[in-house]
This record gives sequence, C-alpha cells and structure tokens, in this order.
Amino acid sequence: MTEYHFYEPANGHRLPHDPTNAIIAPRPIGWISTVSPAGKRNLAPYSFFNQFNYRPPIIGFCSTGWKDSVANVEATGEFVWNLATEALAGAMNATSATVEDDEFVLAGLDSLPSRLVKPDRVAASPVHFECRKTQIVQLQTADGADVDSWLVLGEVVAVHIDTAMLDDGIYQTARSIPIMRGGGPTDYFAVREEAKFQMRRPA
Repeated sequence: MTEYHFYEPANGHRLPHDPTNAIIAPRPIGWISTVSPAGKRNLAPYSFFNQFNYRPPIIGFCSTGWKDSVANVEATGEFVWNLATEALAGAMNATSATVEDDEFVLAGLDSLPSRLVKPDRVAASPVHFECRKTQIVQLQTADGADVDSWLVLGEVVAVHIDTAMLDDGIYQTARSIPIMRGGGPTDYFAVREEAKFQMRRPA
C-alpha cells in the first residue's frame, strides 16, 4: 500500500523545501524582453510561463510582485518571448539579477529589432515571439483575497524561427536544446532528442 506525505499548503509542507516547484516541473522559461515608455530595455526570465491558446496563439508569464516586466507591458502593451537554450543558460541566468542596468548589456547579449513591436529580441536565441498584451490578471486565493502575483497574457503577433531548427518545414523541438526550470534554487533540465517518445490521441 502506498504511503503518502499529506499536507495542506496553508499549514506548511513539513519538508526541507516546498515541493510544488519540483513536482510541477520541468517548466518552460519565459525569457521576456520589454521596453519602458522612456525607452529603457528590460530582459528577465520567468519560470511560471506557458502557452494557453492555439488560435490566436496566446502565451503568458506570471510575476511574483509588480516588477519591471509587468510595468512595461502594462504601459506599452508589448513584449517579446525569447527561447532559452542550453547554450544561453548562463546569459539567461545573468538576466535574473535585480539591477537597474540594461540586462542585454549586463549578460553580454546582442539584440535584434523586432518587426511589429518595440522590445528587442535576443539575437542568439533561435526563436522569438512578438506579443501584444491581451490581459494582466492579479491572482487571487480561493477565498477571493488578492495575491501579489500578476499573470501577463499576450497574443503572439509575429514569430521568428532560425531555419536551422526546421526539417522540411517541421520545427524540431529538441534541436536547440531548450532548457526548463526544475525545483529548488538551482535545478534546470535540458530537452534532448533521446527524451522524446510519441503517442497519438485516441480517435
């Protein structure tokens, strides 16, 4: 018979570290570039990130606290998602620092202009999504109390894909070796071809 560790989060987990980030993992990384109304660039990674709709494509990231990325999207209505890869892991991590400097410069990253929105793209990243804000939602508890976390949703209005990531027009997910966030303060995972398996949905 299976023995379960049971707890109610409101009363504490009774473990050395909160396990939820390790259980719901690995999580895609929202490497988000924005620009302030005054033209100041910002680049920051968010481990609470995913796609939420096919057509139109809508992606989102959640920020614990009202940070520069959220403030910039609220003010300008635009952001860019940049794919974080194993080769860019160190630079991505450097952009998580809380600084006043331009994170592109801080991490030694070259940038490219976007086509339809103002925030720059990470030049070394193989995929970029240019996005326009659809909603910013403050999270709430089950009893309706506000949480200081902000879900930013945006419609993908333009996509840039390094053609080296395509075979006969089909995007090869593992080719760039995208990285995902795991649990604890240091855990990341890389997606490689040998981890792939295939299943079809039932008819």
